[in-house]
Amino acid sequence: MLEKLNQFSPKALFQKLRDGLNKTRESFVGKISKLFSIFKKIDDEFWDELEEIMIAADVGVTTTEKLMDKLKDKVKKEKIKEPPEVLEALKEDLAEIMRGKGGELAKSDDGVTVIVAVGVNGTGKTTSIAKLTHRLKSEGHKVLLAAADTFRAAAIDQLQIWANRLGVDLIKHKDGSDPAAVCFDALSAAKARHCDYCIIDTAGRLHSKANLMEELRKVRKVIAREVPDAPHETLLVLDATTGQNALLQAKTFAELIDVSGIVLTKLDGTAKGGIVIAIADELSIPVKFIGLGEKLEDLRVFDPMEFLNALFESGEKTENS
Repeated sequence: MLEKLNQFSPKALFQKLRDGLNKTRESFVGKISKLFSIFKKIDDEFWDELEEIMIAADVGVTTTEKLMDKLKDKVKKEKIKEPPEVLEALKEDLAEIMRGKGGELAKSDDGVTVIVAVGVNGTGKTTSIAKLTHRLKSEGHKVLLAAADTFRAAAIDQLQIWANRLGVDLIKHKDGSDPAAVCFDALSAAKARHCDYCIIDTAGRLHSKANLMEELRKVRKVIAREVPDAPHETLLVLDATTGQNALLQAKTFAELIDVSGIVLTKLDGTAKGGIVIAIADELSIPVKFIGLGEKLEDLRVFDPMEFLNALFESGEKTENS
């Protein structure tokens, strides 16, 4: 299946990313371009319109205010007079925010790599686990899944369907079982079967933070006992279509557990793609994967500069845009 991930040229892959950002580009970059074509001078009304466009694209109030302050300062210092020059300055500032905010998936130096997936119901967590499993299998790795979201029987059943489809083993107990016990059995099986990766699905009941924290604490304790230095990744799955709510979820989970990376799903189905910029600016958590469709191949490693280039429809990678 490796060829499925590599069957497209870099140009075609960039085009797919650009297509996936169509709604955000129309809402964000399209409106900015129109703004620059309408305004012939940089005045208070121009700044107000630009700020409104950025907030509407879910760049977020905090990040937008920071960008606006920097832009106004740059316009003053560099004596910028033409609105189109502001676009170049904005792209430079966005690149500064985004640079270094991606990251590769961690890998154990010895033995099984343990990945814990967290996130509230409806974010696409289980499907993202399936897509990640497909990617890892396509790279030649042996993967085992663990259904530790025992709170919902549907979650176990859905993961079983994906495991069957992907041809991987799934360790599960009855719904309502102890998630830590599922993890113990899964890690024992992963080691015995010489698996490269064990991906653990966990519950995400934010309406009951105390119970969630206790559950995740027990899960992580079992994982660390069975596999030294694990979990190697704790990936938080967020739904891009929820905009600022996704950022709030990220902040809440980060308060509860040590999140090492973010998987941002459904980016192709929203005009709120500016949330990627807000996450990069307000959180010290890298975005590691983005979802650009429903196919198994549509989980993409996140490249911050490529994201900006695709957003602004630049066909080339540059250092500052």
